[in-house]
Amino acid sequence: MPLHSSNFTNCSISDFKHTVYPIAYLLIFFLGLFGNLISLFFFISSSYRRKASFSPVNILMLNLLLSDLMMVCSLPFRAAYYLMDYWAFGDITCRIMSYVFYINMYGSIYFLAVLSIVRFVAIVKPFTYVHWQSSRRAWTLCIIIWLIVSVASIPLLKAGTYEDSNQTKCLDLRPSHVGTIIMLNRWVLFLGFVMPFVVISVCYIFAALYLLKLRKSRQNRRSQINHKKSCSLVIIVLLIFLACFMPYHVIRTLFLEAEMDIQNNGYDKSCHYIESLRKAAVIAHCLASGNSAWIHCFSFLLGKTLLAFGDNIHREDRVV
Repeated sequence: MPLHSSNFTNCSISDFKHTVYPIAYLLIFFLGLFGNLISLFFFISSSYRRKASFSPVNILMLNLLLSDLMMVCSLPFRAAYYLMDYWAFGDITCRIMSYVFYINMYGSIYFLAVLSIVRFVAIVKPFTYVHWQSSRRAWTLCIIIWLIVSVASIPLLKAGTYEDSNQTKCLDLRPSHVGTIIMLNRWVLFLGFVMPFVVISVCYIFAALYLLKLRKSRQNRRSQINHKKSCSLVIIVLLIFLACFMPYHVIRTLFLEAEMDIQNNGYDKSCHYIESLRKAAVIAHCLASGNSAWIHCFSFLLGKTLLAFGDNIHREDRVV
């Protein structure tokens, strides 16, 4: 569901988009690719050293990693489009770009939500976690998540290329699609953001409080440092999720309603308001695109990759 407004109306922000998007997409691409490849290296080398099969949390982390990699790998195509000001990769690729982008964004959201539940259970109810963990269940859950987001994103395959001013365009919002996207957005807003956000918030907040409690009860300095890092990463992941996805979903809703109002009533509002809303939509889209890159950057600063956190937190906090 693109946030971008094409040039079919006045109050265009074409120059703003063609400046911000290439810089943001390429920056996110390099940071995200580096962070995900480092995490993948850690994941493979750690499993090889321990000579152990994938645990349920490792399976979920691997799918999250693959989802993030697929997302960042789509960004150079988007950057090239805004640098060249026309789509040079064909109609099929155009349809796939939007489809893949949103599959992986909402796939990542759902994997983060499931991982928050797993981490909460592993920390607060360790014996329940040990009893219920199963690689088969984890793979089944991953397949279900991929199927849900893939099927739900099928309408986006309709958004192919189109001609505007003798140039091939892609990734921009077209007038004929606004009504359909608004209907989809209402469902996605609840199922793709509100519900996962509530789950992630509850699980991470209670996990952080429990880790703080453990930290106070344990005198071992190394254990306290590990709990401090784990607790810090829990808070950072939650804050980044909030900062990246809440503005995107709120602004997208306002943006789509404004574009529909323009179609029905024309520009009854000032150009300053419309331009500001469209620019905010561009920035929100960049924030959402970089979710995985920002998390990896902060996790490296704390001395833990996401995969290390997913694996080590269970060894550190399983037994109280």
